[in-house]
Amino acid sequence: MNDLASLSSTGSEQGYHFTIMRRAIDLIDAAEEPLSLEELAALMQMSPAHFQRLFSRWVGVSPKRYQQYLMLGQAKNMLRDNATTLSAAHEVGLSGTGRLHDLFLRWEAMSPGDYARQGAGLTICWGWFESPFGSALVTGTEKGICGLALAAEVGEEAAMEDLRGRWPKARFVEDPVMLRPWVQTAFGAQDGSLEKAPLYLIGAPFQIKVWEALLNIPSGHVTTYSDIANAIGAPKAVRAVGTAVGRNPVSWLIPCHRALRKSGALGGYHWGLPVKRTMLAFEAARAEAEA
Repeated sequence: MNDLASLSSTGSEQGYHFTIMRRAIDLIDAAEEPLSLEELAALMQMSPAHFQRLFSRWVGVSPKRYQQYLMLGQAKNMLRDNATTLSAAHEVGLSGTGRLHDLFLRWEAMSPGDYARQGAGLTICWGWFESPFGSALVTGTEKGICGLALAAEVGEEAAMEDLRGRWPKARFVEDPVMLRPWVQTAFGAQDGSLEKAPLYLIGAPFQIKVWEALLNIPSGHVTTYSDIANAIGAPKAVRAVGTAVGRNPVSWLIPCHRALRKSGALGGYHWGLPVKRTMLAFEAARAEAEA
């Protein structure tokens, strides 16, 4: 059962709002022309005022403005206007400490020996939580969060199978209470009681380098797979970078959704392209609203 209270009432509201927004996005995508507030509200079986209020509370801008962010060409616009080449991060050695993108996180990687053992002798706790992007499966060891899957598109069973498969020899125990303070802090809940949420990552050295680079991309910005390859000193390894991005074990917290193809195309996303589009539009709209 999902721990609906785990991110406080704010988290549950965000998950509910995301469900509403998913339906609205499907309607927006199916429409041949932009839909007015009144048309969207009628299709959602809500009053215009109620729909506007829910929409603005979730994303911070009007439905009309958000539709512009969801247009197929918006990713290209972001790449042109808000791209980060990661050059600054590269110059300082891609430091993974301190405040990483918008979240209060600290991270460490497993030792090569632990990685090779595939979780043997390790106890991993898991729990379901509401996130701004729907139901999220979070896993963690005593050292920190080691997995976060978003089930809105792939389903809860597939999300569980995916995260378990990354630690095939580990022992899994359901314990959302243990994870709750970390999850609250990582998602920025007001009642988060910790200064930082720890991440404990499993990956080969090359993958860790790629994930470290992703952590240096600011919210509301995007980069390309080729820029990431350059930033980690492997300019010819663009395809391998794409594979490593897709293997990111902690979605949203390590912002793999901010990596695009050089053309501006979205590329793939492990938890479903609709979720990636929503994340990018959500961050771009929030950045505009804050500005």
